[in-house]
Amino acid sequence: MTLSTDRVTTQALSLPEELVLMLLNEDSGYFHQVPGWHLNCAVVGAALAELSLISRIDTDMDSLILLDQTETGNPVLDHILNQIATEPTQRNAQYWIERLAPRAESIIDLTLERLVDRQILEHHEGDFWTLAHRAWQTDMFSSEGEGTAAEFVKTRISKVLFNNEIPDPRDVIIFALVNTCDVFRFMFQLDDELEERIELVCRMDLIGRAIAEAVTQNMNVPLIGRAALTKSIPQVPLLKFALHRHLRDGNLPALFADLAEQYGPVYQLNPPFQKPMLVLAGPETNYWAHRQGRTYLRARDYLQDFEKVYGASGILPALDGADHFRFRKAMAPGYSRARLEGQLEDLYDHTRSHMATWEVGDTFRAVAMCRQLINAQISPLMISVDSQDVLDDLVKYKTRALSTHVLGVMPKFMLKTPGMRRKAKSIQVLLERVQSVHTAAQRAGCPRDLADDLFSLHSSDPSFLPESNLRFVLSAPLIASVYLGDGLSFALYAMASQPELYARIREEADALFDGGDPGRESFTQESIDVTHRFIMESMRMYSIVPMSVRNVMNACVVEGYEIPEGSRVFIAQAAAHYMSHVFPDPWSFDIDRYLPSRNEHLSPGYAPFGLGTHTCLGNRWMELQLAVNLLLLAHHFTIEVSPRNYKLKIDPFPSLSVSKKLKFHIAEQRRELPV
Repeated sequence: MTLSTDRVTTQALSLPEELVLMLLNEDSGYFHQVPGWHLNCAVVGAALAELSLISRIDTDMDSLILLDQTETGNPVLDHILNQIATEPTQRNAQYWIERLAPRAESIIDLTLERLVDRQILEHHEGDFWTLAHRAWQTDMFSSEGEGTAAEFVKTRISKVLFNNEIPDPRDVIIFALVNTCDVFRFMFQLDDELEERIELVCRMDLIGRAIAEAVTQNMNVPLIGRAALTKSIPQVPLLKFALHRHLRDGNLPALFADLAEQYGPVYQLNPPFQKPMLVLAGPETNYWAHRQGRTYLRARDYLQDFEKVYGASGILPALDGADHFRFRKAMAPGYSRARLEGQLEDLYDHTRSHMATWEVGDTFRAVAMCRQLINAQISPLMISVDSQDVLDDLVKYKTRALSTHVLGVMPKFMLKTPGMRRKAKSIQVLLERVQSVHTAAQRAGCPRDLADDLFSLHSSDPSFLPESNLRFVLSAPLIASVYLGDGLSFALYAMASQPELYARIREEADALFDGGDPGRESFTQESIDVTHRFIMESMRMYSIVPMSVRNVMNACVVEGYEIPEGSRVFIAQAAAHYMSHVFPDPWSFDIDRYLPSRNEHLSPGYAPFGLGTHTCLGNRWMELQLAVNLLLLAHHFTIEVSPRNYKLKIDPFPSLSVSKKLKFHIAEQRRELPV
């Protein structure tokens, strides 16, 4: 198929880029099942082979010689070329692969970025990649020649394999590298004849044979020395943990950060009457979890019993791998910022309608006030019903289910008390309410919502999203509204307790809303600069979900500590938010951290939305909705903390929220609410 290729480059791809495209698994959104070290060796081998093909080096089975140190213009290749040029001793390919492979992740990152920039790959939230839509539309058989973006590498390799076409040297090298990664069997259905063909092609070129041999020799290096790398995991004394000041004030990220300062990035807690907690805390472990978690960790185990409570199996938080990626792709439009931007008028309407129930002089509990405000928006926007009457029951039931079936801090029968049974009925009430307004006739002319996406997925593939899962997935947006509401309560506390920042946010709000309600184009980086940086700092200091729980499915070494298969780890991703070497003066609420001159958030240490494949799917929706709420609150009201001398305390379970003792007082209504 040939369509417009005006925006898709036809510049020749490098071997590392072609190898990445060849190894990419469209179903899982990441590479085929290649162990991390093997992938590193193969990518470095591809880079060396590219340098050889463009006559910067010469390599054979025994040596690697520098021919020309002129830069190529490709940062991946130029970094390696510079290291070879500055090495005083002549080395062979095996040496360079062994030396460069431990840092090959940067090569992979740069390669993926280049492919995204050239519109060949599309990056998805959670570090997933797929072939970009425009790349599929381009001519797969361009006359421009070999190795172009328009002539997709898998097509060329398939022709060589199945049609017995004579490969060029680039294709031989790709064959050899893919074969050393043992990936052909995942990509094609092989028989003895095809396997012989693969072996034959791999021997057709001297460079390909030399690089493949060097890669193979290096692949087993980490396996030999794992035991020698490991250190004993520190144990935190029980009293040190139980009497810690941050445990008492509920600030779990600060607690984990302080313990990491004393015991290192990996340590074990032994809470009474519970299983030991293996904690990973700090920017280094965040980076490891973000990049390597998909290979070594899974979410399913600790959520299995929780799923059953709702009669479900295979809910999004409990999925991993290809099924998780497929579910995320299906749900991504429903949680996207673009969908919320398309409903800004409705968002303003729902927000103001709820605010209109407030009167000057009212004082509300912060938790209830903010949760109800956000639910008044999320519920009609995502599932097209009002759910204020069942929200409290849904939240209490979910909290009890987590206590009994995930954390084990309560016996399981506590979920079956008469009170909990009554609250459980609200789940069915909600399901029936949503189903009643999502018939074809009822939805005619309505903007698409998340419930539409879910019912569509159920209809198209009832085995993937069965009817038994609908009770959970349709109540999930309301649970998300609780997290967002708690985030708003922290942000509103920070705004109300800092008059100077309140005034600056109000200035942006008045500029946006005084001339009428702003459209999506009005929410630029410049127009809400202070508000945006304020929200980022609020999420740093008050991360609603400060840690993630995972089971180790493959033994791994993290920062020198071996973690056995079967262990349960607690990834304290928000601990780095309170580490002074990541965020100087971490206890100071400083929105200037995010100015271009500082950019303290541009590191694995900033993780308010989680890490890796389970990064919050709706984080960009959440940022916009938080901004709109703060701006509307500042535009219409003056809100005060009550009591005025209140010192913030945090309720840490089941996620971080302000203490129930915190209240907000409506001191002034500055403008009428156009409801």
